[in-house]
Amino acid sequence: MKIAHLILCHANPAQLQRLIGHLVHPDASFYIHLDLKADIAPFLSLKELPNVHFVQKREKVYWGGYSIVQATINGFAEIAASGIAYDFVNLLSGQDYPLVPVADIHKFLEGKKGMAFMHTLSVQNEWHEAIPRVTRYHLANMNFAGKYRAEQIINKILPKRNMPNGMEAVGRSQWFTIPLECAAYIVQFLADNKNVERFFKLTWAPDEIIFQTILHNSHFKASMVNDNLRYIDWSAGGASPKLLTMDDKDKLMSSGKLFARKFGADSAILDYIDDTIAKKQNANA
Repeated sequence: MKIAHLILCHANPAQLQRLIGHLVHPDASFYIHLDLKADIAPFLSLKELPNVHFVQKREKVYWGGYSIVQATINGFAEIAASGIAYDFVNLLSGQDYPLVPVADIHKFLEGKKGMAFMHTLSVQNEWHEAIPRVTRYHLANMNFAGKYRAEQIINKILPKRNMPNGMEAVGRSQWFTIPLECAAYIVQFLADNKNVERFFKLTWAPDEIIFQTILHNSHFKASMVNDNLRYIDWSAGGASPKLLTMDDKDKLMSSGKLFARKFGADSAILDYIDDTIAKKQNANA
């Protein structure tokens, strides 16, 4: 049961190496998309780790814009073009971390082939705060002086937007674990439906909506599971999740999730996770 871990990162090569080190497995490969704005030199030593590849087509990634979608698509395309029959593509950031032994991750997914694990809420009926993302015009993907003023004027003049192709918008967290055929379908769908790409280039934070929406409005809908297998704390109510620390250790380890995010410079919580996993493994040996 083969997994391709697609990791989007922009900094902290040591933290990235630690993440990869805990996911190394005979049936795992790693595809790293490093933000084009970042110097690749400090990351090159990661090539010494087993089955590590750098996504060749790098993007300059800007928060809230379509660039992070394009970075993900580039990774999907290179994974699909590898010719390796991966069962799953697991999308991670460099600030994610596993909460269980790598063998348990592979064992869990072995029994779930064909399932797409994604956080999927209806924008219209459940995730109301995201409604303006798909009804208003957003220029987050552009960079010019006065763009926010231009955005205000555009939204005053033009009528509300409608989802392209009559699609139902769903989403929430951009991080997920999906079958390779789902990733390949997304790449081909966007290549064949440029109107959908154009729509989401005018959507704020499209990475949290576009992937789920494409699959939800396809024959893959029946295989989607509304669980992205990740512990993420949104309790702060902001646009980004809480940085996890030792204060969160009990919730993390009792969450039943395979991964968690996001982690900053506090290595104590990562050490705690490692120690807890090691104790469980020793107890079961």
